[in-house]
Amino acid sequence: MAGRADSTVLAGARVVLPTGTVEDGRVTVEGTRIAGDGAANATVVDLSGHWIVPGFVDMHNHGGGGASFTSGTVDEVLTGVRTHREHGTTTLVASTVTGEMDFLAERAGVLSELVEQGDLAGIHFEGPFISPCRKGAHSEALLRHPDPAEVRKLMDAARGTAKMFTLATELPGGIDSVRLLAEHGVIAAIGHTDATYEQTVEAIDAGATVATHLYNAMPAIGHRAPGPIAALLEDERVTVELINDGTHLHPAALELAYHHAGADRVALITDAMDAAGFGDGRYQLGPLAVNVENGVARLVEGNSIAGSTLTLDTAFHRAVTIDRIPVEDVVRSISANPARLLGVDDRVGSLEPGKDADLVVLDADFRLKGVMRKGEWIVRP
Repeated sequence: MAGRADSTVLAGARVVLPTGTVEDGRVTVEGTRIAGDGAANATVVDLSGHWIVPGFVDMHNHGGGGASFTSGTVDEVLTGVRTHREHGTTTLVASTVTGEMDFLAERAGVLSELVEQGDLAGIHFEGPFISPCRKGAHSEALLRHPDPAEVRKLMDAARGTAKMFTLATELPGGIDSVRLLAEHGVIAAIGHTDATYEQTVEAIDAGATVATHLYNAMPAIGHRAPGPIAALLEDERVTVELINDGTHLHPAALELAYHHAGADRVALITDAMDAAGFGDGRYQLGPLAVNVENGVARLVEGNSIAGSTLTLDTAFHRAVTIDRIPVEDVVRSISANPARLLGVDDRVGSLEPGKDADLVVLDADFRLKGVMRKGEWIVRP
């Protein structure tokens, strides 16, 4: 890791701004922030033939680098954070998995300290308030109905750092929990759900604004019973998470989501577990054993997909090269949209003067070549 220059001009690259792509663009960095114009004595870095895009923002991530955000020590959590930073994720929310309520409250205390230090952007509770019919890689014995009092307990334990709860909103207490979260400015996300179309509409009307990994862990679209997917795609109030790793979604499903929701309502996420950026082997996801083979994580018992080993630089590359999504749309989905949902778009998510100097340098083939966070090179191009 290299040190910080007082004033640096990154020149010659294609720069993706909120207004579009600028050919032969320039990004000026002064200290930790993006500046309007470079000083006369600024260091110039020639990035001709490259792209500069905003740092990636991952709002759904369980770990990486061999470390778990659900159960790891502070040092292990930081190892996972560093691993994802090296792959371009400069802003990251730590996601938990289903566990005992007291354990989750204790984890919220640990993770909230890292949010307060600026290492994490918040906490996402995925479980235990989810459907046993669509539990995925969550322990069924620990699942419970979304009681607003218990949701509030976890919110309080997180000391204002809870950003999102994934709920099966059709369960008893689901709608009241959505209303509680919305009142406190916390995202209510519909996921791991067996809801009908009508039940999903009710939850959206109550204040739910995100679909947790759309398509996965929910009923498929039916022509007579359209289910939650149709309701989530059609409502302009909802942003849909997508895991673009080639395992969780067929490219046609990804294209369908972009077509119906539009790029401003898609958030590309990893749903990463410990093996991301680390390798195949045997892992734990909460209380459940996971086997990772050829980069695909599955439960040892039942063979259900258990998160991903994805990093967002790979998701970006796939979206542009395989799925043929325009670069500007991918940037919105991987940076601007999640930053806005998390309420941090005043600091990150786009390349604009005054914001943190968080950026990713990609080569002409959209492979990661450099990562800067708050003006400091994590990966020097």
